[in-house]
Amino acid sequence: MTNRARKWRQMLLLAAVEVLGLTVWFSATAVSPALQAEWQIGSLSAVWLTASVQVGFVAGGITSALLTLGDRFRPQLVMGISAFGAGLATAILALAANGLWQAIVLRFLTGVFLAGLYPIGMKVMSSWASPRQRGTAFGILLGALTLGSGMPHLISGLAEGLPWRLILLIAACITLVAGFIALAWVRPGPLAAAKTARPKISHAWAGFSSRSPLLANLGYFGHMWELYALWTWLPTFLLMSHRAHGGGTSAIQIGTESFIAIGVAGLAGCLLGGWLSDKVGRSAAAVAALVVSGLCCLFSPLMYTVTGPIMLVFLIIWGSSVIADSGVFSTSLSESVDPRYVGTALTAQTTVGYLVTVITIQIVPLAANLTGWQFAFLILAPGPVVGAIAMYLRRGINSSHDVSVTPDSPEQSLNR
Repeated sequence: MTNRARKWRQMLLLAAVEVLGLTVWFSATAVSPALQAEWQIGSLSAVWLTASVQVGFVAGGITSALLTLGDRFRPQLVMGISAFGAGLATAILALAANGLWQAIVLRFLTGVFLAGLYPIGMKVMSSWASPRQRGTAFGILLGALTLGSGMPHLISGLAEGLPWRLILLIAACITLVAGFIALAWVRPGPLAAAKTARPKISHAWAGFSSRSPLLANLGYFGHMWELYALWTWLPTFLLMSHRAHGGGTSAIQIGTESFIAIGVAGLAGCLLGGWLSDKVGRSAAAVAALVVSGLCCLFSPLMYTVTGPIMLVFLIIWGSSVIADSGVFSTSLSESVDPRYVGTALTAQTTVGYLVTVITIQIVPLAANLTGWQFAFLILAPGPVVGAIAMYLRRGINSSHDVSVTPDSPEQSLNR
């Protein structure tokens, strides 16, 4: 097998692990109406079916960053064990949980394990892609994550009438397959730094120690203010919009529209954003995506009043732009810190970012209670504004990375 073929094989394997492994992330959210009916819980209490995953991810990310697990152990081992743990926690929820608090604990554990899957996947991807190709490579990985995150909505919609426990069990089995792929076939690339002999806790803060990585992180945090709250509450927004204007409210329709916006449009946005970041620069690509998604936030009250093809076009634009810059921030950070501690820096970045999502997932339904669902997403607009400002200020910093014009070194030539 040629070096180029090995690189693409590994990149596609990593994408497969993310698609399959992240299927459990929104699995409980997708079946939330059935859980609310069976366990007699309110919508605000049901928020914790998603928020507990975010809190668990933060806890797992903090632990991983402080112990530098992503730079201390073989990444495929960390990813495989993490996928098995997330799948097992979801399977237990499907088979044995009988109340909200049991579900919250198991969803928390799911998030803890997912913290060892997504950031470490980014580290492995960076080891296969030279700086001139890293935006595209991270776009592929984040596109896979997005597709996996949207899968439960499609499963729930297409499997209308199936018991929620069976739907969760299907998602759990899919994630277990991801663990097997990671252990059996995923391997670090030739650009991986040598194994860290003496990891230090201080390396967890590498992304906050100088201006370039700090601005990349601030851009990411603004992006995360919007992203997961939109993904969590988009089905409810669509349901309320359809009810208000006499549209259909079937699970198939809501699930399919949500999957198109989150999964399909998100995948396309990640690929486009990654490609643009390699062509026009990290900062320019991120600012463009943040401006578009921020405008979608502002236009959401108007779009709440329409249905049909116009709404679907709007969802595609928003779904693609809201995630298009995610890989750009990870790429920017990976190029701004010591290569030996990329895994730890990326874990710290995602940990703080997901802590932000815990806040916004909670405040969107509170805003809806005050203003109605038509205006609920306006609360997300400050995130893209802050992110765009941070990435605009970052332009010109690390110019050799911000626009990939540096020739490949001999060891990077395999990535051509």
